[in-house]
Amino acid sequence: MITSPHSPSRRTSPILIALLGSVLSGCQTMSSWFPSDAPPAVSTPATRPEIHSIASHEFELAPDQNMVGTLAAVDTQPNDTLSDIARHYGLGFNDIAVANSTIRPWTPTPGSRALLPLEFILPDAPHKDIVLNLANMRLFYYPKKEAAKVYTYPVGIGRQGWSSPMGVTSIVSKQVNPEWHVPPSIQREHAEKGDTLPTVVRSGPDNPLGYYAMRLGFPSYLIHGTNKPYGIGMQISHGCIQLYPEDIEKLFNKVTVGTKVRIVHQPYLVAWQQHALYIEAHEPLDKWAGSKGKLKKQFLKQLKKVAADNNAEVDWERVEQVIQRADGIPTPVLKNSPELAELSAKAVQVAHPERLYGQPEVAELKDSDWSMRVATYRTETEAEQLAAMLNHQGPPIPARKVKLNDEYHVIAGPYKNKKEVTKAAKRVLMDFELKAETIKPDQNKS
Repeated sequence: MITSPHSPSRRTSPILIALLGSVLSGCQTMSSWFPSDAPPAVSTPATRPEIHSIASHEFELAPDQNMVGTLAAVDTQPNDTLSDIARHYGLGFNDIAVANSTIRPWTPTPGSRALLPLEFILPDAPHKDIVLNLANMRLFYYPKKEAAKVYTYPVGIGRQGWSSPMGVTSIVSKQVNPEWHVPPSIQREHAEKGDTLPTVVRSGPDNPLGYYAMRLGFPSYLIHGTNKPYGIGMQISHGCIQLYPEDIEKLFNKVTVGTKVRIVHQPYLVAWQQHALYIEAHEPLDKWAGSKGKLKKQFLKQLKKVAADNNAEVDWERVEQVIQRADGIPTPVLKNSPELAELSAKAVQVAHPERLYGQPEVAELKDSDWSMRVATYRTETEAEQLAAMLNHQGPPIPARKVKLNDEYHVIAGPYKNKKEVTKAAKRVLMDFELKAETIKPDQNKS
């Protein structure tokens, strides 16, 4: 049975990995995947509309400034998921789920006030080129031609056993409409689950690289798009760095070959801004979980230095609370600083857009369509949750809940023929371990 990750942590839950990670999710150990000549045009989804009410990606940056953005909030509407809200406002799944641990990610109660953690402390690294902090799964780009700006995007990174690398490298090549030459290691991984992958996946909706890719100097690693956008903000890939399709398009067009890329793991961040001392805390990734005490000790030493340099009195009890909370929200920690509840109450309220960017639309299911029954539940919430998760697959599996007698059925479709149903049912079995039942045309009446 699918259970709800009501209180997600920085360690992506197995359910969410099943949802977004297992099918065509990585690019580890690639070779010769770039054609010699790039095609002149790209097939890509429509670019995200400009968000005028709140800054989410582009920020002005003054000298010595180490924090940008604003904490905001939006009220949920029917059919919203936290994933939809996160993508619209340039956040990753874990960004919004951890900051709103009391809200059900896939079935929020309409009218819930969701915090948008759009305030970021910059990593402790030079403010130039690309800096990627694995700990909060966020990329920062400091363009040479725009010295007073920083661009930031959420990313998906390597999952357990397929860690993303650390260190300094550079962009060595760029490609539009890349092909994916499936590494033998990933072919074996899928074969063990009864799934046979092709040797090469052409550009299109089934390609996990998306429509843009930039190769790093680290052998076999890339920064690229994705055909599973709702895995952004999770440990989901086979080691590569993934961005939302609309974000990789923008970054790809800004970054040049030779741009340096610095990859760090900094779960604890500090900034002095407007006569206040802020810290931002995240749970260390699994790879560094055993070093949490050491990382915390190093951070506290850094924090004491910043406080001393500014002759500031730190509320050390507050510091401990923020570190334990690990919700990614920059919080002031000087004596008499406001509590999180006060910060949340003062968050900028953003009007809900008419439609969230990329929010799935489920086509009407007619009696003449092929479909499949994925699962049956006693409770409406369970059925709504599974339907939402299916709709956020990549590519989506269109689904809805249907009440029959005292039960709630999750019905996926429409499909044109039995072949399409069989293909979708195989994905459901692979990703959710649920065996779907085919529903022939006209059987939908029952």
